[in-house]
Amino acid sequence: MAPATEPQPSGPPDPGVWGSRLAEIGRGISWAVIGTTAIVLLWQLAASRSADVPTPLDGARALVDLLADPFYDNGPNDKGIGRQLGISLQRVFTGFALAAVVGVLAGLLIGASHRAWLAFNPVVQVLRPVSPLAWFPIWLAVFKDADQASVFVIFITALWPTLLNTAAGAAEIPRDHRNVARVFRFGRLAYLRHVLVPNALPSIITGLRLSMGIAWMVIVAVEMLSGNAGIGFFVWDSYNAGNLSTVVAAIVLIGLVGLVLDVILVRVSRNVAIEEVQS
Repeated sequence: MAPATEPQPSGPPDPGVWGSRLAEIGRGISWAVIGTTAIVLLWQLAASRSADVPTPLDGARALVDLLADPFYDNGPNDKGIGRQLGISLQRVFTGFALAAVVGVLAGLLIGASHRAWLAFNPVVQVLRPVSPLAWFPIWLAVFKDADQASVFVIFITALWPTLLNTAAGAAEIPRDHRNVARVFRFGRLAYLRHVLVPNALPSIITGLRLSMGIAWMVIVAVEMLSGNAGIGFFVWDSYNAGNLSTVVAAIVLIGLVGLVLDVILVRVSRNVAIEEVQS
């Protein structure tokens, strides 16, 4: 019998690997700087041709002013940018959570049952292209409250990507997995836990990521209509006050928050993919 080989202690990371990673990061940063510089130059050119367009420096100054005291509260129509973003995020998360629960459950049902697919797919395809803003008067008439109406507009907006991606993932379960479930005589709960959900999980995460991105875009437009607090209301109120520099600064913050939300969901999707490969 050959002697067992003892595990070798792991040495320090290969300098060549670290060098290639640093070089890749450096290239990414360099191209990001180039792209940002090009956008700023185009922005400066547009501002130089129109006195109504704020310059990049004006936008930067407005951004600094907004971040100097972001959480002040002087009444319903005078809140700091941090509070406005917090109100919008609360609405988005509430509507997104409702859409996630309903979308995942309905998507699993529609994807796993051909009869459910035939029954509900036409309804989904008719309602899905409807503009999210078209739902606002309906929900406002139902709830008589702009805040709740905004939440349910986010719900109906975020519902479709989650539902459709979940249904697609549930419908594409490999035949071998279904045969194994039949051989072991899985009940409905065992099939749901060990076959349906694990196979559909990557599609579910993709649908949730799309839903969050769309929800964050729509909340700005909804809050412009609702005339209530929130980042969309803040943008519209700043425009009506003729303060376009503040509008530009708010747009930058909206983009940064959206980027953070997307990065979080991308990280979640990668972790799910790694767990799928390991299992």
